[in-house]
Amino acid sequence: MTIGYDKPLYILPFDHRTLFQSSLYGWSGALSPEQTEKIADTKDIIYDAFKIALRRGVPKENAGILVDAQFGERILRDAIKNGYITCMPAEKSDQAEFTFEYGERYANVIQEYNPTFVKTLVRYNPERDETMNRRQAARLRELADYLSSHNRYFMFELLVPATREQLDQCGGDQKLYDRALRPSLMLRAIQELQDAGVEPDVWKIEGFDTRQEFVAVADVARRNGRANVGCILLGRGAHADTIIDWLEKGASVPGFSGFAVGRTTFWEPIVAYRDGKATRTHAAEQIAKNYLEWVRVFQEGKKG
Repeated sequence: MTIGYDKPLYILPFDHRTLFQSSLYGWSGALSPEQTEKIADTKDIIYDAFKIALRRGVPKENAGILVDAQFGERILRDAIKNGYITCMPAEKSDQAEFTFEYGERYANVIQEYNPTFVKTLVRYNPERDETMNRRQAARLRELADYLSSHNRYFMFELLVPATREQLDQCGGDQKLYDRALRPSLMLRAIQELQDAGVEPDVWKIEGFDTRQEFVAVADVARRNGRANVGCILLGRGAHADTIIDWLEKGASVPGFSGFAVGRTTFWEPIVAYRDGKATRTHAAEQIAKNYLEWVRVFQEGKKG
């Protein structure tokens, strides 16, 4: 299978698990069937919003959802039946080190659901624990090789969290770390992972302050014959104004083909629904409106 996917890709991600369980509903430990269904029902609202956006003009061939099988099984099955682009996570939620959600059964689960993309969220800092980085890279290469040999697309969500030393170097200022250190560390991380045989079709990347930094990431993602590899922007739960700025910059860069913005799209409407301040219909409408806005901004950026 040739590496790469460079078609426009507008993803609505709601594969979050800990976020819904702990932050939204305040639950810990093993969930009851009723609690599990409550989270699944909440995710149904986001899926409803996705379908509203499709009816309002988002191209079906470019629109997709990213949802987990734990709470989104019926969503995944319905989306696949309807021919939507589907992505499902392979990682165990909220872990410092990448670990397979289903252990050695991961391939069986992928085959069962048959998503368009398999996605991994990975925290990888080149100056962090070298032994852990090697362990992660080995697991990720195994997954990449499996997906490639079975003609499945691989989406890699790369986070580069600061080490304590790096944050100290920036006076404890996360924003300064994001500006001064993270861009170059991200380039190194992509190169190290590629050199370790980890070959995603799409890199899901945090935004930057300058267009030049977007260009640098696209260049390294596509280096050495990887001309079809795509990059999409993730949201980090940032304010809408920040999302729009990133989308405008990224859209203007060859190699950036879309976005996957989750919490900024759905969080406030879902909280309003939880608190009884919005109906299901109103929450879905607001989520669809947000998603449609990201699509509009990105498409306009491509034209400009």
